[in-house]
Formats: sequence, structure tokens, C-alpha cells
Amino acid sequence: MRILVTGANGQLGSEIRLLAKDSADEYIFTDVNQVPGQETVHLDITDRQAVIAMVHAEGIQAIVNCAAWTNVDACETDSKLAELAQRLNADAPENLALAMKEVGGLLTHISTDYVFGTEPYNTPCREDQRGTPTGVYGRTKKEGEERILATGCQHVIIRTAWLYSEFGKNFCRTMLQLTAERPTLQVVYDQCGTPTYALDLARAILAVLQDYKVALPSLTDTAYPKSGIYHYSNLGVCSWYDFTQMIQHIANELVGMDVPQRECKIMPCLSSQYPSPVKRPAYSVLDKSKIQDAFNLEIPYWTDSLRMCLQNLISQI
Repeated sequence: MRILVTGANGQLGSEIRLLAKDSADEYIFTDVNQVPGQETVHLDITDRQAVIAMVHAEGIQAIVNCAAWTNVDACETDSKLAELAQRLNADAPENLALAMKEVGGLLTHISTDYVFGTEPYNTPCREDQRGTPTGVYGRTKKEGEERILATGCQHVIIRTAWLYSEFGKNFCRTMLQLTAERPTLQVVYDQCGTPTYALDLARAILAVLQDYKVALPSLTDTAYPKSGIYHYSNLGVCSWYDFTQMIQHIANELVGMDVPQRECKIMPCLSSQYPSPVKRPAYSVLDKSKIQDAFNLEIPYWTDSLRMCLQNLISQI
């Protein structure tokens, strides 16, 4: 199967790139940003004709859309960045969906827990709950989902949350650095969710693609029966404060007593102590039962995956 990956030089795309080395499928990795040493085809997914042309020229049967504008605060305060968020998070997914509709392929699209936010949830969010985004980022991501559905293409939309990895800029890498440098650190404790190791999400995406590949011979006259919206994060729940505490705890365990321990004092604080242009979801734990059942996935607990990622990060220091 020939698979196109967008946003291939980001966190998730980089993890898919690693897993794809052992795959029998053919992957084409695309991005607008080039990274030295990474074989990446330039593709602007906001250009509909360019997307459709590449899909036909390369015989693409499935797309994994990892591209998005994710600077949540910036697009609230800068109109040009808000327009960019609209193009990348809403217009571009529609372009990819229309391309897949033309060739009868599958679009796997990554969305976000930010489609929730206004209502005070206190149980894991299901796929069929009404989206109540509070800012430009959440609204444009929700619109992207709606536009994909409107095209009628075969699709698997995966909402995820709190993504981290060994690649790029993310909360885990930032806290690993700050707890080593600062004597004290304040982190909010009134926003709860579940961290997601990008490698685990990448494995789940490849499981979706494999399921679709197996189903392909029977889809000549019917749509992929597992098309729909799904949720994926690691298992468990924590606050950003808990997440930071665990990063420091595991990092100290991994480096051992021969290396200076991180003695940063991590203190809990309220979100109101860190004013933001956008209201973030206070509780966005995702219910993963649907994707577990549909694709027979074993989802790791968040601290187990965090330990794996930190082992890799610390080995690079």
C-alpha cells in the first residue's frame, strides 16, 4: 500500500518515520519544512490542486495527516496566525479528504482534545460528546473534522492529547530541561488529562493502516466499515503538575546516584496564576474504549511510556 504522511518532520511524523522502516508498505513523507538528513518531499497541503496532483501521480491509497498549526496562544492574539490556523487545521484536511475521495482511499487525520473545553466534564470524554472549543485552535480543529465528514471520504479521525516525544519542542523535553536548571518551578494542577507518547500513537496509526489494508480487497463496492472518530492517548489521568513531578522522579532514577540529582522544587498552582489568551480544557481525559475494541489495541499506561521516552532522551545527553 502506498501511504502519504504530511507534517512528517514533526513529533508524530518522526515516530511514524522510524516505524515505517520495518513496514512492507511504501511511505512518502512530506512537509513544508525541510530537516537535514531527513528525506522529505515538499508539499503544501493548503494547496488543493498540489495535493490532488501528488495523490494521483504517486498512486497514494492512504494519507496520514500529522500536520497542524498548534501554537494555541499565538493564534488568539495574531490575526495572521489565526488565518494560518484556519488554513492548516480546517482547509487543508478538507483538501486531503477530497483527494482521498477521488481515489477511494483512506484519510487518517489527527485531531485534538481541544475540541472540548467549555463544559466541565468529569468523566472521560467520548467521541459522540458535543464539542465545545474555547479558542481559535480548538474551533479550527473541530471545523477540520466536520469538513472531512462532509466530503464523505473514508476516514479515521483520531483525537489525541498532551503529545510528547524525543523530537521537537514539547512539554516533556521542556520540563526535563527546566527541572535540571531551576531551583523552583510552578506548574498548574487544575488541568487534567493524559499524556500521549507519540511513538504509541504512531503504532496505533499503523495498526489502523494495516486493518484498512486487510479490508481493501472487499471494499470495491462498500466503504471502510471502521470509518469514524476515535480517541487515543495513553491510559490513566494526571495534571500537568503530576506529569512534571513524574518527569523529575523518573529522570533522577535513570541517571543514578553518580550524576547530580534534579532538586528542583515543583510547586502546584492554579491556571489563573498563569493568564492565557485562551481557556484550556480543565478536564480532557479521553475514553479510549472505541479504538481499543475496533483495532484490538493494547494501550500502555502513561508512566510506563514516559519512562521509555525519558530513557531515550537521557541517553542522548
